[in-house]
Amino acid sequence: MTTTVTKVILTPRERQILEGLADGSMLAAVALHLHIREGTASEYLKLAKRKLHGVSETTAALAVAYATEAITQPQLLGSQSLHLLRGQRELVPLVARGMTVAQMATDLKRRVDVIRRDGRQLLVNLQARNPAHLVTRAWQYQILTAEEVIEWLRRPQ
Repeated sequence: MTTTVTKVILTPRERQILEGLADGSMLAAVALHLHIREGTASEYLKLAKRKLHGVSETTAALAVAYATEAITQPQLLGSQSLHLLRGQRELVPLVARGMTVAQMATDLKRRVDVIRRDGRQLLVNLQARNPAHLVTRAWQYQILTAEEVIEWLRRPQ
């Protein structure tokens, strides 16, 4: 199976918005940094999501943007010092797809409170500020890969 999908080309502003979110900033902060209104930044984000295989969640947009090289891939980090429990590691691709806690619990056949606990600990262990930043950190530690993202993009929804 080939592990590539069509490269996605974003406008410079769409790329700036996604890259700002990728570092853990909130949309309002990204907009302020770019000297544009938050509503304008939101519209650029919507356009980018549409181009990125029609994903609806920001975490999914980031995962697809990294996999299709639509945004600059972050510097990789060595995963030797990273310790994640299996339950935390299993959440990474689900967070990247933009699943809710309830959806993750159903998918993994685990209780919602356990998913929430593991999700909080995952953020701490990856030193991520929010779910969007978690995608970047998971990419850096190679827990989330282009092959994995492309695989779920190809699956019928």
